[in-house]
Amino acid sequence: MKKSSKIYIAGHRGMVGSAIMRHLIKEGYSNIIIKTRKELNLLDSQAVEDFFKVERPEYVFLAAAKVGGIHANATYPAEFIYENLTIQTNIIHQSYNNDVHKLLFLGSSCIYPKLCPQPIKEEYLLSGNLEPTNEPYAIAKIAGIQMCQSYNRQYGTNFISAMPTNLYGFNDNFHPQNSHVIAALIGRFHEAKVKNNKEITIWGTGTPMREFLYVDDLADACVFLMKEYNEQEHVNVGTGFEISIRDLAEMIREVIKLDISLIFDTKMPDGTPRKVLDVSKINQMGWKAKTSLKDGLGKAYDWYCNSIIEDNLS
Repeated sequence: MKKSSKIYIAGHRGMVGSAIMRHLIKEGYSNIIIKTRKELNLLDSQAVEDFFKVERPEYVFLAAAKVGGIHANATYPAEFIYENLTIQTNIIHQSYNNDVHKLLFLGSSCIYPKLCPQPIKEEYLLSGNLEPTNEPYAIAKIAGIQMCQSYNRQYGTNFISAMPTNLYGFNDNFHPQNSHVIAALIGRFHEAKVKNNKEITIWGTGTPMREFLYVDDLADACVFLMKEYNEQEHVNVGTGFEISIRDLAEMIREVIKLDISLIFDTKMPDGTPRKVLDVSKINQMGWKAKTSLKDGLGKAYDWYCNSIIEDNLS
């Protein structure tokens, strides 16, 4: 992938896509194609076909997706499976039709069985039942992996897949119901700070173990894989470090400098009890995450506060 190569980032306004774009620009890539949803509806197969015929990208980062936390997945399961299947099918197929040199498909660690051995190796895919709360999204992402592998086998394409762990950072979705855990907690802790509340309620028992990756580290990994990896099997991307939801909440409380009690609502679902990726494969290739969780949380909170200021000024 040369600095002048024509690179299309699908989903450049999302958390992952925007991080990939920042990283490419920082490294000096000068021929990046981006389209807003108004300019290109990725659910419209004809529009996607026309776009690829006109633009003829050489490399594609497929970061466009409908994403959300437990509440969003439970509330909109049909949208999660339909939109993700449609977007990835349109882009992967047109990448084949228009001779894209290489495509990177981004999935999620939720593709793995709910109760599979820990840490999770790539080979554990399809070895057990999925977590019911995000099954439609997970099935769509599994289909994307299989589609890339199938096109590689039948047509000789070079379509690779990366499965990141739970993400956070710049451009995250801070919606109180539809966000992932770190963004949801940052938003709620900040609201409690502004309102001078004395306690905050958190879903579940606080015992589930989770792994979190700063989104700019994921962008670095994506560019690394685009340059270095050409195999069939998908690749886990994470830190290999896990933390309980309770300890995470306490760390965010410390970052925000807030004196507040934590109440855990044990009637609400926990989701998967433990989920940490085995990242030995990408580590052995020469890539490791650089940002510690505490440093990343500080950066994410600073971005959140700045975005509130910008919204108030606009």
